Amino acid sequence: MVVEPDSPKDGTPSVRQSAETWESLFRAQVSLMRRIRQDPAFGELPIAEYDVLFNLTRRPAGWTRLNELNNHLLISQPSLSRMVDRLEAKNLLQKRPARSDQRGVEVALTDEGRALQRRIGSAHVHRIQEVLGPILDAGEMEELKSLTDRISARLGR
Repeated sequence: MVVEPDSPKDGTPSVRQSAETWESLFRAQVSLMRRIRQDPAFGELPIAEYDVLFNLTRRPAGWTRLNELNNHLLISQPSLSRMVDRLEAKNLLQKRPARSDQRGVEVALTDEGRALQRRIGSAHVHRIQEVLGPILDAGEMEELKSLTDRISARLGR
């Protein structure tokens, strides 16, 4: 990769600084995920499937179109469709034709899915604290959250 050596004079980050920041953010995320995936709670349900259940708890109406859910996940639409079928077979979520147009699919948690998400989620947040707590103090966590929230907001998430 060819990058410029110096930062522009107006305070705008250089290509090099942007690339190094991205690399640092990406590497930190990879390192964190490797530690988080070791959580025994994910022996009961893979983390990708847990992520679907977690995101469904954040949908205020309960039922959510599959394509809207997919906007919050890092998997392809076909992969999500197969995962939804597996989760439905485990009685963790239910699906139905979309009420607005009957062409799409809507999904919602079952009571069993909601209970499993809560159980795994409780263990998961404690694991996050075990991993991040010794690394960042409360002020640093707030600063990091503010920065990542700003990135997400500006990118439309």
